Amino acid sequence: MKIRALAAGVAATMMLVAVQLAAQTAALPAIDLPDPYAAGVKFGQMPEGRQWGGVIAVTPDRDGKSIWAFERCGGNCLNSELPAVLEFDPGGKLLKSFGAGMFVFPHGIAVDKEGNVYVADADGKKGKGHIVVKFSPDGKVLMTLGKPGMPGDAPGYFYRPSAVAVAPDGTIFVADGHGGDSNARILKLAPDGTVIKSWGKKGSAPGEFNEPHGIALDSAGRVFVADRVNIRIQIFDPDGKFLAEWKQFGRPSGVYMDKHDMLYVADSQSAEKTNPGFQQGIRIGSAKDGKVVAFIPETKELGALEGVAVDAQGHVYAGYTGTMNLRRFVKSKDTVGRR
Repeated sequence: MKIRALAAGVAATMMLVAVQLAAQTAALPAIDLPDPYAAGVKFGQMPEGRQWGGVIAVTPDRDGKSIWAFERCGGNCLNSELPAVLEFDPGGKLLKSFGAGMFVFPHGIAVDKEGNVYVADADGKKGKGHIVVKFSPDGKVLMTLGKPGMPGDAPGYFYRPSAVAVAPDGTIFVADGHGGDSNARILKLAPDGTVIKSWGKKGSAPGEFNEPHGIALDSAGRVFVADRVNIRIQIFDPDGKFLAEWKQFGRPSGVYMDKHDMLYVADSQSAEKTNPGFQQGIRIGSAKDGKVVAFIPETKELGALEGVAVDAQGHVYAGYTGTMNLRRFVKSKDTVGRR
């Protein structure tokens, strides 16, 4: 037992050292990084007469095949009766939809190991919003976290929650805040919604946030936060201890972690004024050492790439809030940029 404990401790120390080393030595990613994907194609067949709204968040189901999208009701959810949570089969056929009339500003989505769907509503009006909702796979509301339409920073309240992630044991992590006067913190909650702890405040120091826009967990339980305005990914242990910050993934709007601990980061805001030397697109790299190994560039025809996810086959899904569509990128044998 002592040998196992020692080995586990050594492994944890080595991972921490790798993370810190990557934070210290990571250079700006070259814009000519390999792009191993064919040009993205539109994905998801909407019902006749319905158009996509902004596709802010996307994630695969627990089977890794079907795809969930959280979109803004064809344009604006506040006065809409359109369902905002949609599931598509691998071919893009709509399987189910729910959440009609429930949301103000759809923002984050996650699926737990039982197939339950969690979504974050990042604004509040008319008695709705500032909440995280847990649905069954068929759309039954199982739990509502936060007080609908009532922003706050006291226990049990959110103020513009932007993203949600769920650990294998059911522990819930919420990135609470979306700029302005809203919160700027991470909350850790028990599976029943009881707040365990929170950390962070508005600022730019380690452990502080300015628009925590996305959140993901790796296989070791580390928490990766897209600290968008501060132009960095911040990494914490499961209890909120700051481990490192990474700037090599650009100005992050969305983050997704696959089962191999590869990190996919959607950058919708980098420009010469906001983040010199970086282009918008999806950067792909190892969560173990922070090395960026691939880049799917944004194009002028698209816009505001904020949602990102990967299915079991390695296909990348990109949600756009500007041009309002969902696209799938499939790996190609030709790894030379084709855009």
